[in-house]
Amino acid sequence: MIRRNTPKLGSLFYFLGMTTLGLYFTFAAVQGDYGLFKRIEVNAEGQALQAELTTLQAEVARMENLTTRLSDSFLDLDLLDQQARDVLGLIRADEIVIR
Repeated sequence: MIRRNTPKLGSLFYFLGMTTLGLYFTFAAVQGDYGLFKRIEVNAEGQALQAELTTLQAEVARMENLTTRLSDSFLDLDLLDQQARDVLGLIRADEIVIR
Protein backbone atom coordinates (compact mmCIF):
# COMPACT_ATOMS: atom_id res chain seq x y z
CA MET A 1 0.00 0.00 0.00
CA ILE A 2 1.41 3.36 -1.10
CA ARG A 3 0.60 6.41 0.99
CA ARG A 4 0.59 9.77 -0.63
CA ASN A 5 1.19 13.02 1.20
CA THR A 6 -2.14 14.60 0.35
CA PRO A 7 -3.64 17.22 2.63
CA LYS A 8 -6.53 15.94 4.61
CA LEU A 9 -9.96 17.42 4.21
CA GLY A 10 -9.84 18.94 7.71
CA SER A 11 -6.67 20.87 6.90
CA LEU A 12 -8.29 22.22 3.75
CA PHE A 13 -11.39 23.38 5.66
CA TYR A 14 -9.19 24.95 8.35
CA PHE A 15 -7.20 26.87 5.74
CA LEU A 16 -10.37 28.05 3.95
CA GLY A 17 -11.96 29.06 7.24
CA MET A 18 -8.94 31.06 8.34
CA THR A 19 -8.69 32.74 4.93
CA THR A 20 -12.39 33.63 5.01
CA LEU A 21 -12.07 34.96 8.56
CA GLY A 22 -9.02 37.04 7.59
CA LEU A 23 -10.85 38.48 4.57
CA TYR A 24 -13.88 39.31 6.71
CA PHE A 25 -11.81 41.16 9.31
CA THR A 26 -9.90 43.01 6.59
CA PHE A 27 -13.17 44.09 4.97
CA ALA A 28 -14.59 45.16 8.35
CA ALA A 29 -11.43 47.16 9.12
CA VAL A 30 -11.75 49.06 5.86
CA GLN A 31 -15.51 49.46 5.34
CA GLY A 32 -17.14 48.63 8.66
CA ASP A 33 -18.86 50.98 11.10
CA TYR A 34 -15.51 51.78 12.70
CA GLY A 35 -13.40 51.26 9.56
CA LEU A 36 -11.01 53.51 7.70
CA PHE A 37 -13.59 54.91 5.30
CA LYS A 38 -15.94 55.81 8.15
CA ARG A 39 -13.07 57.49 10.01
CA ILE A 40 -12.19 59.58 6.94
CA GLU A 41 -15.86 60.53 6.55
CA VAL A 42 -16.16 61.55 10.21
CA ASN A 43 -12.94 63.60 10.02
CA ALA A 44 -14.17 65.41 6.90
CA GLU A 45 -17.51 66.13 8.57
CA GLY A 46 -15.69 67.40 11.66
CA GLN A 47 -13.61 69.79 9.56
CA ALA A 48 -16.73 71.07 7.78
CA LEU A 49 -18.47 71.62 11.11
CA GLN A 50 -15.39 73.40 12.48
CA ALA A 51 -15.41 75.74 9.47
CA GLU A 52 -19.12 76.39 9.98
CA LEU A 53 -18.49 77.08 13.68
CA THR A 54 -15.79 79.60 12.81
CA THR A 55 -18.15 81.34 10.37
CA LEU A 56 -20.94 81.44 12.93
CA GLN A 57 -18.62 82.77 15.64
CA ALA A 58 -17.55 85.60 13.31
CA GLU A 59 -21.20 86.36 12.57
CA VAL A 60 -22.05 86.42 16.29
CA ALA A 61 -19.11 88.75 16.98
CA ARG A 62 -20.28 91.07 14.19
CA MET A 63 -23.84 91.10 15.55
CA GLU A 64 -22.60 91.71 19.11
CA ASN A 65 -20.57 94.64 17.79
CA LEU A 66 -23.64 96.09 16.06
CA THR A 67 -25.75 95.57 19.16
CA THR A 68 -23.17 97.33 21.33
CA ARG A 69 -22.98 100.21 18.86
CA LEU A 70 -26.76 100.67 19.07
CA SER A 71 -27.04 100.30 22.84
CA ASP A 72 -27.97 103.07 25.25
CA SER A 73 -24.47 103.28 26.70
CA PHE A 74 -22.78 103.66 23.29
CA LEU A 75 -24.67 105.12 20.33
CA ASP A 76 -23.13 105.21 16.86
CA LEU A 77 -25.09 107.83 14.94
CA ASP A 78 -23.91 106.63 11.54
CA LEU A 79 -25.10 103.11 12.28
CA LEU A 80 -28.39 104.45 13.63
CA ASP A 81 -28.86 106.47 10.44
CA GLN A 82 -28.11 103.41 8.31
CA GLN A 83 -30.57 101.25 10.26
CA ALA A 84 -33.29 103.89 10.03
CA ARG A 85 -32.81 104.06 6.28
CA ASP A 86 -32.80 100.26 5.83
CA VAL A 87 -35.57 99.29 8.21
CA LEU A 88 -37.90 102.27 8.10
CA GLY A 89 -37.13 103.46 4.59
CA LEU A 90 -36.37 107.00 5.77
CA ILE A 91 -34.49 109.59 3.73
CA ARG A 92 -33.30 113.09 4.45
CA ALA A 93 -35.05 116.07 2.92
CA ASP A 94 -32.05 116.99 0.76
CA GLU A 95 -31.69 113.51 -0.84
CA ILE A 96 -33.14 112.24 -4.11
CA VAL A 97 -34.18 108.58 -4.36
CA ILE A 98 -33.54 106.84 -7.68
CA ARG A 99 -35.14 103.46 -8.24
